[in-house]
Amino acid sequence: MKGWTASDIPDQTGRTAVVTGANSGLGFITARELARRGGQVVLACRNEARGAEAAQRIRAQAPGAYVRVAPLDLADLKSVRTFAAEHQGDRLDLLINNAGVMALPRRSTADGFEMQFGVNHLGHFALTGLLLPKLLEAGPGARVVSVSSFMHMLGTVDPRDLHMERGYRRWTAYSRSKSANLLFIHELSRRLRATNAHLVAAAAHPGYASTNLQTAAPKMEGRRAAKRFMEIGNRYFAQSPDQGALPILYAATAPDVRQNDFFGPPLQGLWHGSPVRSARAKWTRSDTAGRGLWAASERLTGVRYEALAS
Repeated sequence: MKGWTASDIPDQTGRTAVVTGANSGLGFITARELARRGGQVVLACRNEARGAEAAQRIRAQAPGAYVRVAPLDLADLKSVRTFAAEHQGDRLDLLINNAGVMALPRRSTADGFEMQFGVNHLGHFALTGLLLPKLLEAGPGARVVSVSSFMHMLGTVDPRDLHMERGYRRWTAYSRSKSANLLFIHELSRRLRATNAHLVAAAAHPGYASTNLQTAAPKMEGRRAAKRFMEIGNRYFAQSPDQGALPILYAATAPDVRQNDFFGPPLQGLWHGSPVRSARAKWTRSDTAGRGLWAASERLTGVRYEALAS
């Protein structure tokens, strides 16, 4: 693992991957590197035009790469169901739940969920459940990778107030959604072990990586000072998106990945550097919390993981 880079990604020929939010940032880098190694990659993007631009950039940077774009809005369960239905005939070896929003002002999804919890967790929970039969069919080597954040350590999931109706705080909402990502992988891993499935569920975080995620909310609200502050942080303190994507790519492709693993840059490197197994908050390993979040997620989304009933 020491010094692991994108050049260490195993050959992906014959494998198909879906990467959410692949039009920019970490998702774009992840999709490009998988395609560069021979994988067939579906760019699952909310904005089809930006997805098409990303596909063109990948083909230019990785000649011969196979990529295609498919619309997916994780803030709308109807869109999630449509995407999954249209891909039931496709092989699927790898699902990377990357798309997300960060520290937004209070917003609601099309289904009435708090936006950060709805997009970062519930949309991906529904997507994974709907695509699960294809992932289980793929056999050994198939994986689900969810992208969390070191910010998860700042907030656990509150089952009594999943949508923060008692008082919304944007960074707390973001941290809770990232804890939810890890709890989801924890519970999914437990269920996969119980059924002896070949599918592996793991998680990753990019450390402090420079992407447009940090500036999206200030730009949306017209907070120019906050946007400038984030831009300065990205320029002088963050690592590149290429470096930030490495833990995701490691979780997706490295041969030694185990159920419920969590990868990120080393803490002693101030969240910079090559991927290692990452520290995580103890609450993200709670079976009780995992089962509770799972039950709530099934109820809210209407998606049940029938093959992994427990």
